[in-house]
Amino acid sequence: MSSFQKKQLEIPYSEPSFHYSPSPYYKATHYEWQKKVRAFVEKEMMPFLDRWEQKEEFPAELHEKAYKAGIYGAMYPAEYGGTPPKDCDAFHDLIMIDELSRTGCGGVLWSCFYAFGIALPPIFEVGSEFLKNRILRNVITGKKVMSLAITEPGAGSDVATIKTTARETDDGQHYIVNGEKYFITGGMKAEYFTVAVRTVSKEGVPHKNISLIVVERSFGGVYTSRMKTQGWLTSSTTYVVFKNCKVPKTHVIGREGVGFKPLMHNFNHERFIFATMANRYARVCLEESIRYARTRETFGKPLIKHQVIRHKVGNMIKKIESTQAYIEEIAYKMTQKVSDAELGGPIALLKVQATQTMDFCTREATQIFGGRGYIRGGRASKVERLYREVRAMAIAGGSEEILVDLAVRQAKL
Repeated sequence: MSSFQKKQLEIPYSEPSFHYSPSPYYKATHYEWQKKVRAFVEKEMMPFLDRWEQKEEFPAELHEKAYKAGIYGAMYPAEYGGTPPKDCDAFHDLIMIDELSRTGCGGVLWSCFYAFGIALPPIFEVGSEFLKNRILRNVITGKKVMSLAITEPGAGSDVATIKTTARETDDGQHYIVNGEKYFITGGMKAEYFTVAVRTVSKEGVPHKNISLIVVERSFGGVYTSRMKTQGWLTSSTTYVVFKNCKVPKTHVIGREGVGFKPLMHNFNHERFIFATMANRYARVCLEESIRYARTRETFGKPLIKHQVIRHKVGNMIKKIESTQAYIEEIAYKMTQKVSDAELGGPIALLKVQATQTMDFCTREATQIFGGRGYIRGGRASKVERLYREVRAMAIAGGSEEILVDLAVRQAKL
């Protein structure tokens, strides 16, 4: 049963419609979960975001603090330390992403809450019991940080062209990993890395397919340096170099040469995260714009009374609400166990639509705020920050161009 209660929003359209209107998707546990996540965000994140942005880092204890609040490990099984809400499904996931995204701060969200969420799934899907027992609980409980290391200086969306190698040792018990990884979110703090490699036999023959391997920083031969970014200032985006890093064969995820499939399955959820984040970011821009336009006066009346501003607001609402409906449709399909292969194209297009909605809304919000939208801090701080984060959202996880082409190819057009 739904526990929906009709209410009037202070700022129209500042929340997804399930907050104030009936929905077939949400039940009592979803509303309870939404309140729990919001309480954590309001207490432990909102008051400190500007300070974290200025310092370009967030406190390390946020990982374990979020875990103890029941947020950090919520989408993982209790067997490995997870704290799933009652009857957990894709809509609980959607709500968590949406509520965290009210911060308008992608650097914290990706480095703290999501980076490990795209590094762990291959271990869940095909990893050995040894790896599950060694890695999962440490990461899910916030004790250790884990990052996904796929992209290279010369290989992005074309994952099959990676150059990082893992050469088999003469005794057949280890691999020696050499190579470079680029744009690795959270990499400066990571103790574990899920790394895409191309294995090479002791005879020097490279495998034709990609493998996934867990590299622990403690193995040695792992060098990290921070990359300065336009947005996501708190993300500690990292350039990682592996130099003769000796990794036990027990750390191969699944079997040698079968890393591509779990990696591709992983992309669906990553893109769902990006889409949900981007649409809430657009909604944040809408909310901040309406709040400002109600109080700022020009030519003897509030901005919101000028037709041109009302049109900007109306077009923002139109894009946000249609994208929200698309997000919820995908979440419903997830609850119905629609296959990753079938969801690949629709999720790719969803991510494109959501980031383009964010792109539109950050621009329009900046126009409404005028000069204030160009200044860090102050009334337009969220809008200014999100304007700098648009390109990270539109490119990471698959650029618009790659994803549109992927969807059309999967439709066999």
